[in-house]
Amino acid sequence: MSLNRQLAMFSAESARPSAYDLAGLLVGPGQVTRMGGTARVSVVVDAAWRVHALAAEFTARGLETSWEPAAIEGHFGVRTAYTGMLAPLAEAWLRGSGKRPPAGFALDGARLRLWFAAAGSVDPEGDGAVLRLGASDEHCAAPASRAFTALACMAELGRGPVLRISGRRRVARLRELVGERPTMAPLGVWPGDQAAADEPGDQALAPEQAEPRPVRVARAPRLRPVAAGQLDTGQIEPLPAEPEQAALVDAGPDQAGTTGPVRTGSDLTGP
Repeated sequence: MSLNRQLAMFSAESARPSAYDLAGLLVGPGQVTRMGGTARVSVVVDAAWRVHALAAEFTARGLETSWEPAAIEGHFGVRTAYTGMLAPLAEAWLRGSGKRPPAGFALDGARLRLWFAAAGSVDPEGDGAVLRLGASDEHCAAPASRAFTALACMAELGRGPVLRISGRRRVARLRELVGERPTMAPLGVWPGDQAAADEPGDQALAPEQAEPRPVRVARAPRLRPVAAGQLDTGQIEPLPAEPEQAALVDAGPDQAGTTGPVRTGSDLTGP
């Protein structure tokens, strides 16, 4: 098998979506909390398009999503519902009251896509990119950097803290890993966009046009919970299909005392 083909096996499109892909959020600024035998993952993002992108990724994994404005102006809190599907992830990452990457932590395209959707950015010239870590998560940098090296895409710790990827060749490799720009993301925010910026007809919505809002969406397919050993392979078996129906659930206060409409589908742009 050629090296290029081997590397392509790690891209975001190469494997079925798995709940364990949310480890990509945890190595970045995401958090995981437990409640009984369930867990949920949450992250604060700085743009509305990121809410849409993460909601689509969560839905593809059978996870319900909610969001609300964050304390920082222009930021949004995005979270999954509590579910047993994420309990193995919490078990692997939580150490006391904090999170730490488990031994042998690895990245692939799906995990990188989630991380970049939540906290990634590219330089205007397209010759660099950064992935933000949590404010006090410098201890995640070394495992993440080693995982990048295994993907032939080196990254170095920078101020922020962030992991920085320098050079057009490495950014192109990052683009291969994370896949296509999310539908609601404006042009210029995703790896590889700089090459397409001058092409006519590629007009993405501006961030203000992508403001999250309650809409009617199709209910996501339910997926069976899987054991911890199965999560890395993405082996999630779908339950028998249910008739499609429009659904928007006004969740009201949840277990954490916060509010927000629960999204159960990937299209948050309108009916």
